[in-house]
Amino acid sequence: MSDHTNQARGAASPSGRSAIPEPPPSFQGTIGKTYKESTAAWPQVPTAAEGAPNIVVILLDDVGFGQTSTFGGLIPTPHLDKLASEGLRYNRFHTTAVCGPSRAALLTGRNHHDAGNGYLMEWSTGFPSYTTMIPRTTATVAEVLRGNGYSTWWYGKNHNTPDWETSVAGPFDRWPTGMGFDYFYGFNAGETHQFHPVLFENTTPVEPDKSPEEGYHLVTDMTDRAISRMRYAKSVAPDKPFFMYFAPGAMHAPHHVTKQWRDKFKGAFDMGWEKYREIVFENQKKMGIIPPDTELTPRPDWVQEWDTLSDQQKQVYCALFENYAGYFAFTDHEVGRLLDAIKDLPDADNTMILYIVGDNGASAEGGPDGTLDEIKNLGGIMTPLDEIIKDLDKLGGPETEPHYPMGWAWAGNTPFQWVKAVASHLGGSRNPMVASWPAKIAHDEAPRDPFLHLVDIAPTIYEAAGVTMPDTVNGIEQLPLAGRSFLASFADPSFQGRSEQYFEIISNRSIYEDGWKANAQHTLPWRQDLASGDWDSDRWELYHLEEDFSEARDLADSMPDKLEQMKSAFDAAAEKYHVYPLDDRGVARAILPKPSAPGADPKATSFTFYAGATRLPETAAPSMKNRSWTLTAHIRADGAATNGVVMAIGGVAGGMSLYLKDGVPTFDYNYYGDHTTVRAAQPVAAGDAVVGIEFDYDGGGIGKGAGLTLTVDGVKVGEGHMAATVFARFGVDTFGIGEDTGQPVTSEYRTPFRFTGTIDKVDIELAPLDLSPEDQHTVHHTEIKAAQRRE
Repeated sequence: MSDHTNQARGAASPSGRSAIPEPPPSFQGTIGKTYKESTAAWPQVPTAAEGAPNIVVILLDDVGFGQTSTFGGLIPTPHLDKLASEGLRYNRFHTTAVCGPSRAALLTGRNHHDAGNGYLMEWSTGFPSYTTMIPRTTATVAEVLRGNGYSTWWYGKNHNTPDWETSVAGPFDRWPTGMGFDYFYGFNAGETHQFHPVLFENTTPVEPDKSPEEGYHLVTDMTDRAISRMRYAKSVAPDKPFFMYFAPGAMHAPHHVTKQWRDKFKGAFDMGWEKYREIVFENQKKMGIIPPDTELTPRPDWVQEWDTLSDQQKQVYCALFENYAGYFAFTDHEVGRLLDAIKDLPDADNTMILYIVGDNGASAEGGPDGTLDEIKNLGGIMTPLDEIIKDLDKLGGPETEPHYPMGWAWAGNTPFQWVKAVASHLGGSRNPMVASWPAKIAHDEAPRDPFLHLVDIAPTIYEAAGVTMPDTVNGIEQLPLAGRSFLASFADPSFQGRSEQYFEIISNRSIYEDGWKANAQHTLPWRQDLASGDWDSDRWELYHLEEDFSEARDLADSMPDKLEQMKSAFDAAAEKYHVYPLDDRGVARAILPKPSAPGADPKATSFTFYAGATRLPETAAPSMKNRSWTLTAHIRADGAATNGVVMAIGGVAGGMSLYLKDGVPTFDYNYYGDHTTVRAAQPVAAGDAVVGIEFDYDGGGIGKGAGLTLTVDGVKVGEGHMAATVFARFGVDTFGIGEDTGQPVTSEYRTPFRFTGTIDKVDIELAPLDLSPEDQHTVHHTEIKAAQRRE
């Protein structure tokens, strides 16, 4: 592309670097025998192209096309509205239909299979497209921009680092700081507790600087830090542009927000989900978001008719969605603070903002009833509605992990069919986008409607920054970009988007080609155990999107030849972008061997930990479920003055903690809010002590009970028994020695409750795991459902 074309589209003058990093430059001075006859010359560091803009990419999580007021929804998002009123709305932008793959496509500019993220890391397999290990042949946009003189920062969610690489053992080359980002502040998972997040700064675990009671919330925290670094950077180097990737965990579950925000929506959704869709549909037509001839797709059989629900169901379902709306309004407020801070920059006009409203459609993973405790639900233990009602006063607070029922997900994706993870249909893959760049974009009330995809983000950024995708990055030859820049659409309402794009997530698949779209829905997001393994039995649907915006009129029966052509087109794209092998397994994929932390022995049953071992992912910690075990802690205490956690894992949904309070050894096992506590009768003596727990599993299957024996210096000081135990994951929190990081296991102390004595070492011995194949199947089935909810 010529310089003239770039500048005509509003791009910076191109730099044309074909390799990142460039070879060391030759010395430009002269060297004599002494400095008197020599001329010094400093090597030049990469600088951005002339006129290169600041670039901000904002990516929300789990948002439906029909949820925000900016696109006709009933949740007010005034700050997103304002950004759109100054820029452009896009109504045919697409994601992959699920989180990790969407983010891999955005960050690399390649289709998610070529970026190794064909699906989520919890379902990873040893095939190149499904390892979740982003290959070096698909360098990120941050790596390229940094090599062209940009500062690069990532805030919020990272679910593109493989689970087994998120411990202290690394490796760290697939952490954000290993993928081109100068700075990272966020969490390495599909979700985190918003009041007690599992936080990392670069590669170091950190804790919030205040408690939820003192006003802590992750979205506020990351917004504060983003604003601070942005201002500081512009104070030091005002001419150096930055790339900020701002990816809050919102709006993913758990939906955490204060009562003040939740109460703003009391009664707002009493009309129910069918009426919600009707209202939003009319709004979308009036606002020009959808064409006037669009049809509203009908209610599917997996959504209950609102008028048939009991008063109790309506009360719970509305409360859960009111809570979500409050969380969304709060998130819009916080993102609005970031947008306001950007406007105060000295080069605010030359800042391009791409605000992608969701990495997939609205989520149906709350199931038919929704929940106050998603981890408990994922363990297969459904809470009766009357018990949920008793705890509705806690809704959205630190001791809950809420998610709304699937009917609201269907409504949130108005006017489309289906939901998150169903990549075959637009309800899973079509998300709103807003673009702003005051120096280059004039507001247009009519939405831009080219067919775009996440893979088009990186090429657009490159063109705006005057950058060409290098042939090699760090000496590795690069795969070509799959996307195409849509920068010209900023000035040209008639800009034509992509002519083709495939979609595939766990065998839900689709192909778009020249206005036509063929879909094969194969698996259900909330029933991974139903995978059939029979792809030839899938019924393919056919839609002409140029005349049918919402995929409401299936033409498959009347146009069989066209359908066959489209199916062949999908097969060609699947071959080209390495989609195969198709895999609809849930449970079976979960139990396949996965890599362990480098240097770890996956068969180990004996472990020794020392003080300071914190933030170890549960998957890398000793597996202390469905078996007997012993823990022996060698400590030095100060008698009754000793306080703090010796070992803790998990949090408010489930976990366990061995701690001393006023010198008294205590063990607490949290079974989804039901606590079994064993406590000594008196404090330990001052000096050396050995505090132990013997966990005597009842056996006979998974999740059975266990006897507990608490000892000090080998003498029993307490005992108890619990009827049931957590048989899959405790949740999203981590394992630690010497403190309880993140969520508290028990309300008996306030985190992190660091140990005030000295911990010499903690030994853990696991008895052999003796589960039948059926039990192992159940464990892994539950873990995979939990992993999907977290994504």
